Amino acid sequence: MKSILITGANIVNEGRISLGDVLVVNGRISKLGEDLNGEKADIHIDAKGKHLFPGLIDDQVHFREPGLTHKAEIYTEAKAGVAGGTTSYMEMPNTIPQATTMKLLEQKYARAAEVSLANYSFFMGATNSNLDEIMKVDFKEVCGLKIFQGSSTGNMVVDNIESLEGIFKECKALIAIHSENDDIIKANFEEMKAIYGDEIPVKLHPKIRSEEACYDASSRAVAMAKKHGTRLHILHVSTAKELELFTNTIPLAEKKITAEACIHHMWFAEEDYEAKGNLIKWNPAIKTSKDRDAIFNAVLDGRIDVVATDHAPHTIEEKAQTYTKAPSGGPLNQHSLVAMLDFYHQGKITLEKIALKMSHNVATLFRMEERGFIREGYYADLVLVDLNNPWKVEKENILSKCGWSPFEGHTFQSKVTHTVVSGHLAFENGTFHEERNGERLKFSGKF
Repeated sequence: MKSILITGANIVNEGRISLGDVLVVNGRISKLGEDLNGEKADIHIDAKGKHLFPGLIDDQVHFREPGLTHKAEIYTEAKAGVAGGTTSYMEMPNTIPQATTMKLLEQKYARAAEVSLANYSFFMGATNSNLDEIMKVDFKEVCGLKIFQGSSTGNMVVDNIESLEGIFKECKALIAIHSENDDIIKANFEEMKAIYGDEIPVKLHPKIRSEEACYDASSRAVAMAKKHGTRLHILHVSTAKELELFTNTIPLAEKKITAEACIHHMWFAEEDYEAKGNLIKWNPAIKTSKDRDAIFNAVLDGRIDVVATDHAPHTIEEKAQTYTKAPSGGPLNQHSLVAMLDFYHQGKITLEKIALKMSHNVATLFRMEERGFIREGYYADLVLVDLNNPWKVEKENILSKCGWSPFEGHTFQSKVTHTVVSGHLAFENGTFHEERNGERLKFSGKF
């Protein structure tokens, strides 16, 4: 593996920004210092004027492989993420077949080893009847268990209360949960369908997948986790009301109940449905500007611990259907860091906080081994950014296989120039170096 010397970077790491150099040898950060120009390396990157972040760790993506590869593939989506600064990802089990057995889960790992430019882990999926399979999982090798309390692509809802109780009681790993009450959603949908038929306006999506549906499911999950001492992570929080379930008074390493915000819930609000339509139809739904602003504030004050994407591509043809037929989800991982950096340019968040929420805290929350920080001895997962290099999102520069983005037409103020994955320079000024793939992520397994 080639050694890399990065010099003159503004290093954004662990709550401060400092001018310095980084030497990468054999996949790890060998040295950090103020003047390493005398060190020999195979690759020298002059980072003067740029900012070096720890690589992003995205704890929620859907890469659609196996079974849905007309929408996306591990190869294409990992590559899109690397171009956006994501060096590691955790992928969800709602593929075809669903990753609900150890055999099927390991098939996904084997495929990623063959084609993933980024580091990878895959969630085990829960069903009403697979507790025996869940108990076979070595959670030092697997990031966590995913439970769908609300239906989404693949429809693997755990809706049997005894099954849910059994999983919360017996599973000692991190449980990541999609929290929406399906009964409330179905009742809301039938009410709207009686009025509009198949022509339900997409702007009513947040009324169907409502605040009530989200809060009911999240509050029940939190109560059950507290009852059993379960390590619970609530994914894609979408309402202001849910924020009362979380705290910022406990250090993250000691929290038993944590929360995630997604880029689209921090960027868009219900007034954007008029222009974007099904392109911003996600589950849970994008809701009011009040919800959006409250979520952003909770990211800032620590009630929400991490920021992710819920990258979930569908084809543009699928999205062009009527509301009742168009699937929920969209591509985001290529643009997650630059979107957050736009918030920085707007004065809404600091660079240090972006590193905290998209790298440091994800590694801490998942008990990830030797990643998420720029530290000597740690894996070299790094992203170099030019903060003042505007570029416009157009079809020609969208890398997700689906070929579209809800950000199409938007001009971002910052650009990712280099991405280093486990010590390999994987992306450099628009060019990919694919001689090495990413590595399987490891975890302590202790919660």
